[in-house]
Amino acid sequence: MESPDVARAIDAAISIAMALDLPADDATVLHNSNKLALRLTPCDVLARVAHAGQEVARFEVDLAQRLAEVGCPAAALDRRVDPRVYLDDGFAMTLWTYYEPLMPPVSPSDYADALERLHVGMRKLDVSSPSFTDRIAEAEELVASPDLTPELANTDRRFLSSTLGRLRRAIGRRGVGEQLLHGEPHPGNVLSTKGGPLFIDLETCCRGPVEFDLAHVPDAVSQRYPGIDQELLSDCRKLVLAMVAAWRWDRGDQFPNGKHAREEFLSALRDGPPWPTLDVMVSRQAGL
Repeated sequence: MESPDVARAIDAAISIAMALDLPADDATVLHNSNKLALRLTPCDVLARVAHAGQEVARFEVDLAQRLAEVGCPAAALDRRVDPRVYLDDGFAMTLWTYYEPLMPPVSPSDYADALERLHVGMRKLDVSSPSFTDRIAEAEELVASPDLTPELANTDRRFLSSTLGRLRRAIGRRGVGEQLLHGEPHPGNVLSTKGGPLFIDLETCCRGPVEFDLAHVPDAVSQRYPGIDQELLSDCRKLVLAMVAAWRWDRGDQFPNGKHAREEFLSALRDGPPWPTLDVMVSRQAGL
């Protein structure tokens, strides 16, 4: 979110919280990309703020309630207010429980166990959600349009387009079982809390093979998840790299350090297998 919008979004979040009798006279920005994550104090609420018109916020609220009902390890909505999307000054906001982060980070075994429990709970839900192939199609649309990705060179455009299309067809031919997934359970979407690991950012939920979710996690985590098709996991890891590369080339992308990241993801795809996991890519970009 651009700086002028950040200031307005913070004002809107504080205004909504105060109207709900939640004392909020300060806000700390925890994360800023397409959405703003704010810690409101002293009420200690996590506010997720985006430009209004993103109907996925309603989906995320509904899903969070359903996941809580079946005991999934997912972040909870703030229980002091109605579970809904709040609107103010052109912004849509949802209010969540704030969890004080713990150190050290979640261990691979706890991470894998929490993700498996999330998947087990999700299989109990009858929820209308997009397919992971819809997300592939969105990435393909970005790559196919010079208007949407004007800085993407033609050779790279052809390379990304063929990679996405080939993987979509290859995974589809496998005819594997699908279920509701988190969609992006990478380390940035896992909190280490007193109650154990909790998954956040439910807006990316979709239907697909569990290997698609596992393609987002560190290798040490996927190794501890039972019953995985390793060939499918490899294809999904490559697919995730290609999708993230496409998103970083989007002219409207607001991901921090996105211009550097998009080159790194293209290079990883060209280097060939074994495909690096997202945590490895983050470490490379940070120069670690």
